[in-house]
Amino acid sequence: MKRSMMQMYVKGSIEAVELYRRAFDAKILGLYPDEDGGYMHSELDAFGQILAVSELQNGLSAGNTMQFCFHFGEGGEEHVRRAYEVLKEGAVIDHPLGPCDYSPCMFSLKDKFSVCWCLFV
Repeated sequence: MKRSMMQMYVKGSIEAVELYRRAFDAKILGLYPDEDGGYMHSELDAFGQILAVSELQNGLSAGNTMQFCFHFGEGGEEHVRRAYEVLKEGAVIDHPLGPCDYSPCMFSLKDKFSVCWCLFV
């Protein structure tokens, strides 16, 4: 296998790419616009993981029932905090930034694009 990607289909792919770029200090690997002003496909490198974002088209459901999890390990608290500050705007927060049973620093939320995230150290 060459690589794996986390693919998301959202309404507002242009805005979503910028949000995830800021949240994860991600590098844009490719942007492929569609004729309607969104992205047919885009790829970001977030800590070595590929986030692929595409505009939601007819026949697909917004968001998902999956949760994308980033486990940073000890010393990754700043990555978790920065992502939380960016992703929390317009989000439904399941667990606010703070400690839990398995981590001294974590959060869980559904962002404004209905994508579920859990980040922790």
